This record gives sequence, structure tokens and C-alpha cells, in this order.
Amino acid sequence: MGCGRGNSDSGNHSSKGCVCEVVRAILEIQNAAVQDECNRCTTNCFLEPLGGIVNPARSNADTRVFTLLNKDGSPFFATFSNEPSSPCVSIYFRVEDIFDGCCATLRVLIPEDASGNPVDLLSNCGSKIDFREVCRVTQFDASDSCITVDLDCFCAVQCIDDVDLGICD
Repeated sequence: MGCGRGNSDSGNHSSKGCVCEVVRAILEIQNAAVQDECNRCTTNCFLEPLGGIVNPARSNADTRVFTLLNKDGSPFFATFSNEPSSPCVSIYFRVEDIFDGCCATLRVLIPEDASGNPVDLLSNCGSKIDFREVCRVTQFDASDSCITVDLDCFCAVQCIDDVDLGICD
């Protein structure tokens, strides 16, 4: 059986996972980039317009940065191409496309500190995320690496920030 697609629902109806719907909404918000002066919960993934998370006055955002949590609660991470001596793992993503129901292409974002230096998110052991390092991340840059995922395999999505990465349409 594929991840996240159990048949524990006792009814005869099927439902999409909420992670899928949130990521789909993020894509729609990024694509629409409409102006709206409402100020709601500042970290709600459904908040419009793009640029509304953290700084509702920001109008030049083209990306809603988010993280995904695996079913065991651990952060999902992916690698990105980078210089050999630099860190190359990230938990931050930008949705590029959604297709076949709940599959998505995600761009891996490079986590950076306030000085624009890449942050190495891996612990000394090299296989787990170091949350002390996550706390150092204050900005992001686009990598050239993308990953295709089944959004039904995740249990949570957390929106982090709206940023301008200079992504071309």
C-alpha cells in the first residue's frame, strides 16, 4: 500500500489529504499574487495575498516558503546542488506545480542566515536535522534542484515566510 493512502475511512467517500490541499492553495496564491489588505493569522498557509505572511505590506513576494513533516513528525528534507564544501540539505520548499491529484514538484530552497551564508541543517551525525541550526535560518535563496513528491505521504505543512526569490514566470 502506498504511503498515506489507507482505507481506515469507514464511509463510502474518499477525501484528499489536507497537506495536498494546503500546497495546492499555496500554488494558487503564488500564481494569483492578488492585492488584499486583510490581516489575519500571520502564519496561516491560506493567507492572501502572497507577501502577507509576517509582513502584510510586502508586495513583491513570489514565493511562499514552507516545510513538510513526515508521518513520524520529523522534518522532510531534500538535497540541492551546491559547491562541494557548502551544506546541501534543506527542509524549505517552494511549490512549482501540482499534477495527478496530489503529486507536486517542489523547488528546494537554500537556507541562509542573516548574512546570506548557507546554513548547514544537518546534525554532527549527518543524518538528522539540527533544530539549533534551523533557528539560525532567516532568509532563503532558490536552488536549481527540484523534487517530485506525493503530498499524501506527509502529515503536516508549515508556512514559514513569503519572500521574493526572483522566480521567472
